[in-house]
Amino acid sequence: MALASEVGTAVEATGTHAAEAAAHGGEKHGLLDQFKIDRFVDIDLGFDASFSNSSAMMVATVVLISLFMIVGLGRRRLIPGRMQGMVEATYEMVARMLGDTVGGKGAKRAFPMVFSLFMFLLFGNLLGLIPYAFTFTSHIVVTFMFAAVIFIGVTLLGLIIHRHHFFSYFAPSGVPIFLMPVLVPIEIISYIARPISLSVRLFANMMAGHTILHVFGTFIAGLAFFGFLPFGFMVALYGLEILVACLQAYVFAILTCLYIRDAIHLH
Repeated sequence: MALASEVGTAVEATGTHAAEAAAHGGEKHGLLDQFKIDRFVDIDLGFDASFSNSSAMMVATVVLISLFMIVGLGRRRLIPGRMQGMVEATYEMVARMLGDTVGGKGAKRAFPMVFSLFMFLLFGNLLGLIPYAFTFTSHIVVTFMFAAVIFIGVTLLGLIIHRHHFFSYFAPSGVPIFLMPVLVPIEIISYIARPISLSVRLFANMMAGHTILHVFGTFIAGLAFFGFLPFGFMVALYGLEILVACLQAYVFAILTCLYIRDAIHLH
Protein backbone atom coordinates (compact mmCIF):
# COMPACT_ATOMS: atom_id res chain seq x y z
CA MET A 1 0.00 0.00 0.00
CA ALA A 2 2.80 2.40 0.91
CA LEU A 3 4.58 1.59 -2.37
CA ALA A 4 1.40 2.18 -4.37
CA SER A 5 0.90 5.50 -2.57
CA GLU A 6 4.46 6.61 -3.36
CA VAL A 7 4.05 5.62 -7.02
CA GLY A 8 0.76 7.56 -7.23
CA THR A 9 2.41 10.62 -5.67
CA ALA A 10 5.31 10.42 -8.13
CA VAL A 11 2.96 10.10 -11.11
CA GLU A 12 0.90 13.08 -9.90
CA ALA A 13 4.04 15.19 -9.45
CA THR A 14 5.25 14.22 -12.92
CA GLY A 15 1.89 15.20 -14.40
CA THR A 16 1.99 18.55 -12.59
CA HIS A 17 5.49 19.34 -13.87
CA ALA A 18 4.48 18.31 -17.39
CA ALA A 19 1.46 20.59 -17.26
CA GLU A 20 3.59 23.49 -16.04
CA ALA A 21 6.13 22.87 -18.78
CA ALA A 22 3.38 22.82 -21.37
CA ALA A 23 1.95 26.03 -19.98
CA HIS A 24 5.26 27.90 -19.92
CA GLY A 25 7.69 26.25 -22.27
CA GLY A 26 5.09 25.43 -24.91
CA GLU A 27 3.52 28.89 -24.93
CA LYS A 28 2.90 30.22 -28.42
CA HIS A 29 1.90 33.61 -29.70
CA GLY A 30 -1.65 33.59 -30.99
CA LEU A 31 -2.94 35.33 -34.07
CA LEU A 32 -4.54 38.16 -32.09
CA ASP A 33 -1.78 38.62 -29.50
CA GLN A 34 -0.45 41.56 -31.52
CA PHE A 35 -3.60 43.49 -30.55
CA LYS A 36 -3.26 42.82 -26.81
CA ILE A 37 -3.05 45.81 -24.46
CA ASP A 38 -0.04 45.53 -22.11
CA ARG A 39 0.01 47.85 -19.10
CA PHE A 40 3.37 49.42 -18.30
CA VAL A 41 2.28 51.61 -15.38
CA ASP A 42 -0.93 50.97 -13.47
CA ILE A 43 -2.83 54.20 -12.75
CA ASP A 44 -6.17 54.13 -10.96
CA LEU A 45 -8.14 57.39 -10.95
CA GLY A 46 -11.48 55.81 -10.22
CA PHE A 47 -11.16 54.43 -13.74
CA ASP A 48 -8.34 52.63 -15.52
CA ALA A 49 -5.89 55.30 -16.72
CA SER A 50 -2.90 52.99 -16.95
CA PHE A 51 -0.01 53.81 -19.28
CA SER A 52 0.04 50.97 -21.81
CA ASN A 53 1.67 50.02 -25.09
CA SER A 54 -1.17 51.85 -26.82
CA SER A 55 -0.42 55.00 -24.81
CA ALA A 56 3.28 54.68 -25.59
CA MET A 57 2.62 54.46 -29.33
CA MET A 58 0.36 57.53 -29.17
CA VAL A 59 3.10 59.48 -27.41
CA ALA A 60 5.64 58.26 -29.97
CA THR A 61 3.30 59.35 -32.76
CA VAL A 62 2.99 62.88 -31.35
CA VAL A 63 6.77 63.12 -30.88
CA LEU A 64 7.49 61.96 -34.44
CA ILE A 65 4.93 64.35 -35.93
CA SER A 66 6.48 67.21 -33.96
CA LEU A 67 9.98 66.29 -35.16
CA PHE A 68 8.72 65.92 -38.73
CA MET A 69 7.21 69.41 -38.69
CA ILE A 70 10.09 71.07 -36.82
CA VAL A 71 12.82 69.55 -38.99
CA GLY A 72 10.86 70.12 -42.18
CA LEU A 73 10.07 73.76 -41.47
CA GLY A 74 13.10 74.60 -39.33
CA ARG A 75 15.01 76.08 -42.26
CA ARG A 76 12.60 77.37 -44.84
CA ARG A 77 14.23 77.57 -48.23
CA LEU A 78 13.03 78.96 -51.51
CA ILE A 79 13.91 75.62 -53.10
CA PRO A 80 12.67 73.11 -50.51
CA GLY A 81 14.65 70.04 -49.56
CA ARG A 82 13.14 66.58 -49.24
CA MET A 83 11.83 67.01 -45.71
CA GLN A 84 10.46 70.50 -46.32
CA GLY A 85 8.89 69.26 -49.56
CA MET A 86 7.12 66.43 -47.73
CA VAL A 87 5.75 68.79 -45.08
CA GLU A 88 4.56 71.30 -47.67
CA ALA A 89 3.00 68.56 -49.81
CA THR A 90 1.06 67.24 -46.81
CA TYR A 91 -0.01 70.76 -45.87
CA GLU A 92 -1.18 71.55 -49.40
CA MET A 93 -3.03 68.24 -49.74
CA VAL A 94 -5.11 68.83 -46.59
CA ALA A 95 -5.68 72.49 -47.52
CA ARG A 96 -6.87 71.49 -50.99
CA MET A 97 -9.06 68.77 -49.50
CA LEU A 98 -10.79 71.30 -47.24
CA GLY A 99 -11.01 73.90 -50.01
CA ASP A 100 -12.72 71.46 -52.37
CA THR A 101 -15.22 70.22 -49.78
CA VAL A 102 -15.86 72.94 -47.18
CA GLY A 103 -14.57 76.08 -48.88
CA GLY A 104 -14.42 79.68 -47.64
CA LYS A 105 -13.66 80.66 -44.07
CA GLY A 106 -14.93 77.32 -42.79
CA ALA A 107 -12.02 75.57 -44.50
CA LYS A 108 -9.47 77.86 -42.84
CA ARG A 109 -11.02 77.43 -39.41
CA ALA A 110 -11.23 73.63 -39.72
CA PHE A 111 -7.71 73.22 -41.12
CA PRO A 112 -5.81 72.85 -37.78
CA MET A 113 -8.16 70.13 -36.57
CA VAL A 114 -8.31 68.18 -39.84
CA PHE A 115 -4.55 68.47 -40.42
CA SER A 116 -3.77 67.26 -36.86
CA LEU A 117 -6.25 64.41 -37.21
CA PHE A 118 -4.84 63.29 -40.56
CA MET A 119 -1.22 63.42 -39.39
CA PHE A 120 -1.97 61.56 -36.15
CA LEU A 121 -3.82 58.74 -37.92
CA LEU A 122 -1.25 58.56 -40.73
CA PHE A 123 1.76 58.31 -38.42
CA GLY A 124 -0.11 55.95 -36.06
CA ASN A 125 -0.99 53.60 -38.91
CA LEU A 126 2.55 53.63 -40.34
CA LEU A 127 4.26 53.18 -36.96
CA GLY A 128 2.08 50.15 -36.33
CA LEU A 129 3.62 48.47 -39.37
CA ILE A 130 7.03 48.35 -37.70
CA PRO A 131 7.62 44.76 -36.49
CA TYR A 132 6.67 44.25 -32.82
CA ALA A 133 5.11 47.72 -32.67
CA PHE A 134 1.52 48.27 -31.56
CA THR A 135 -1.19 49.72 -33.81
CA PHE A 136 -3.61 51.72 -31.65
CA THR A 137 -5.91 52.33 -34.63
CA SER A 138 -6.62 48.59 -34.71
CA HIS A 139 -8.76 49.01 -31.57
CA ILE A 140 -12.39 50.03 -32.03
CA VAL A 141 -12.42 52.00 -28.77
CA VAL A 142 -9.74 54.35 -30.15
CA THR A 143 -11.26 54.87 -33.59
CA PHE A 144 -14.77 55.24 -32.15
CA MET A 145 -13.54 57.93 -29.74
CA PHE A 146 -12.17 59.92 -32.68
CA ALA A 147 -15.39 59.41 -34.64
CA ALA A 148 -17.60 60.31 -31.66
CA VAL A 149 -15.70 63.56 -30.99
CA ILE A 150 -16.03 64.50 -34.67
CA PHE A 151 -19.73 63.59 -34.73
CA ILE A 152 -20.55 65.59 -31.59
CA GLY A 153 -18.42 68.54 -32.69
CA VAL A 154 -19.97 68.66 -36.17
CA THR A 155 -23.50 68.40 -34.76
CA LEU A 156 -22.86 71.23 -32.30
CA LEU A 157 -21.35 73.30 -35.13
CA GLY A 158 -24.49 72.84 -37.21
CA LEU A 159 -26.75 73.74 -34.28
CA ILE A 160 -24.72 76.87 -33.48
CA ILE A 161 -24.75 78.10 -37.09
CA HIS A 162 -28.31 77.18 -38.09
CA ARG A 163 -30.10 76.74 -34.73
CA HIS A 164 -33.48 75.04 -35.21
CA HIS A 165 -33.10 75.20 -39.02
CA PHE A 166 -30.39 72.53 -38.65
CA PHE A 167 -33.12 69.89 -38.38
CA SER A 168 -34.17 70.65 -41.95
CA TYR A 169 -31.14 68.54 -42.87
CA PHE A 170 -33.28 65.47 -42.19
CA ALA A 171 -36.08 66.72 -44.46
CA PRO A 172 -34.57 67.83 -47.78
CA SER A 173 -36.44 70.42 -49.74
CA GLY A 174 -38.28 69.35 -52.88
CA VAL A 175 -39.27 65.95 -51.49
CA PRO A 176 -43.03 65.19 -51.71
CA ILE A 177 -44.77 65.45 -48.35
CA PHE A 178 -46.10 61.87 -48.50
CA LEU A 179 -42.49 60.57 -48.61
CA MET A 180 -41.44 62.44 -45.46
CA PRO A 181 -42.55 59.72 -42.97
CA VAL A 182 -40.26 57.30 -44.79
CA LEU A 183 -37.39 59.63 -45.68
CA VAL A 184 -36.94 61.42 -42.33
CA PRO A 185 -36.29 58.22 -40.27
CA ILE A 186 -33.85 57.02 -42.94
CA GLU A 187 -31.96 60.34 -42.83
CA ILE A 188 -31.84 60.30 -39.02
CA ILE A 189 -30.57 56.70 -38.90
CA SER A 190 -27.92 57.36 -41.56
CA TYR A 191 -26.78 60.46 -39.67
CA ILE A 192 -26.53 58.63 -36.34
CA ALA A 193 -24.65 55.78 -38.05
CA ARG A 194 -21.85 58.12 -39.15
CA PRO A 195 -19.54 57.61 -36.14
CA ILE A 196 -20.09 53.85 -36.34
CA SER A 197 -19.19 53.57 -40.03
CA LEU A 198 -16.30 56.01 -39.66
CA SER A 199 -14.74 54.13 -36.75
CA VAL A 200 -15.40 50.58 -38.00
CA ARG A 201 -13.91 51.33 -41.42
CA LEU A 202 -10.54 52.35 -39.97
CA PHE A 203 -10.49 49.71 -37.23
CA ALA A 204 -11.51 46.83 -39.53
CA ASN A 205 -9.02 47.70 -42.27
CA MET A 206 -6.08 48.02 -39.89
CA MET A 207 -6.94 44.90 -37.92
CA ALA A 208 -7.57 42.83 -41.05
CA GLY A 209 -4.35 44.01 -42.69
CA HIS A 210 -2.18 43.16 -39.69
CA THR A 211 -3.90 39.79 -39.31
CA ILE A 212 -3.24 38.92 -42.96
CA LEU A 213 0.41 39.95 -42.60
CA HIS A 214 0.72 37.69 -39.53
CA VAL A 215 -0.94 34.74 -41.26
CA PHE A 216 1.16 34.91 -44.43
CA GLY A 217 4.30 35.71 -42.43
CA THR A 218 4.02 32.39 -40.60
CA PHE A 219 4.20 30.51 -43.91
CA ILE A 220 7.35 32.18 -45.22
CA ALA A 221 9.79 29.82 -43.43
CA GLY A 222 7.83 26.75 -44.53
CA LEU A 223 7.82 27.86 -48.16
CA ALA A 224 11.57 28.56 -48.33
CA PHE A 225 12.04 25.78 -50.93
CA PHE A 226 10.19 28.02 -53.45
CA GLY A 227 13.12 30.41 -53.31
CA PHE A 228 12.65 34.18 -53.43
CA LEU A 229 8.98 34.01 -54.50
CA PRO A 230 7.38 33.82 -51.01
CA PHE A 231 9.59 36.61 -49.70
CA GLY A 232 8.78 38.78 -52.73
CA PHE A 233 5.08 38.16 -52.19
CA MET A 234 5.43 39.19 -48.54
CA VAL A 235 7.22 42.39 -49.51
CA ALA A 236 4.43 43.19 -52.00
CA LEU A 237 1.81 42.48 -49.33
CA TYR A 238 3.64 44.73 -46.88
CA GLY A 239 3.74 47.48 -49.50
CA LEU A 240 -0.01 47.07 -50.00
CA GLU A 241 -0.57 47.44 -46.27
CA ILE A 242 1.47 50.68 -46.28
CA LEU A 243 -0.82 51.95 -49.03
CA VAL A 244 -3.91 50.94 -47.01
CA ALA A 245 -2.51 52.70 -43.91
CA CYS A 246 -2.11 55.95 -45.85
CA LEU A 247 -5.42 55.56 -47.65
CA GLN A 248 -7.40 54.97 -44.46
CA ALA A 249 -5.99 58.10 -42.85
CA TYR A 250 -6.96 60.04 -45.99
CA VAL A 251 -10.48 58.56 -46.07
CA PHE A 252 -11.03 59.38 -42.39
CA ALA A 253 -9.90 62.97 -42.99
CA ILE A 254 -11.92 63.55 -46.14
CA LEU A 255 -15.10 62.15 -44.57
CA THR A 256 -14.52 64.53 -41.66
CA CYS A 257 -14.34 67.37 -44.22
CA LEU A 258 -17.62 66.24 -45.78
CA TYR A 259 -19.32 66.14 -42.38
CA ILE A 260 -18.08 69.67 -41.65
CA ARG A 261 -19.40 70.81 -45.04
CA ASP A 262 -22.82 69.31 -44.30
CA ALA A 263 -22.93 71.06 -40.92
CA ILE A 264 -22.07 74.45 -42.47
CA HIS A 265 -24.03 74.31 -45.69
CA LEU A 266 -26.69 71.68 -44.87
CA HIS A 267 -28.17 70.45 -48.19
